[in-house]
Amino acid sequence: MKDGYQNRIELLQGTLDMLILQTLVWGAQHGYGIGNAIRAHSGELLKVETGSLYPALHRLERQGWVKAEWKVSEAGQRAKYYRITASGKRRLASEHDRWRMLSKAIAGVMDPAM
Repeated sequence: MKDGYQNRIELLQGTLDMLILQTLVWGAQHGYGIGNAIRAHSGELLKVETGSLYPALHRLERQGWVKAEWKVSEAGQRAKYYRITASGKRRLASEHDRWRMLSKAIAGVMDPAM
């Protein structure tokens, strides 16, 4: 195992999008705030790197699942704030259902006695 992967959890494809959309249900946020929310709500276990976060945000924006606008942050700096759209909420519901099914399937394989 490479040293860089110790104590690191790799997100399944599509999971990052779901996590970003979920944080935006709680309110509009800039990228740094989204990353902090994911980390805080995961018990500091999930840390989204900038190189993954911003491409995901741009992809979600292209899909129409988030909208972005420039505002002044709490720190007084210009920042791009993202908010979830109605279609983003529908997508989140669909992904959440898919995640529940996948989690149940994995649990069945890992602990067949359950």
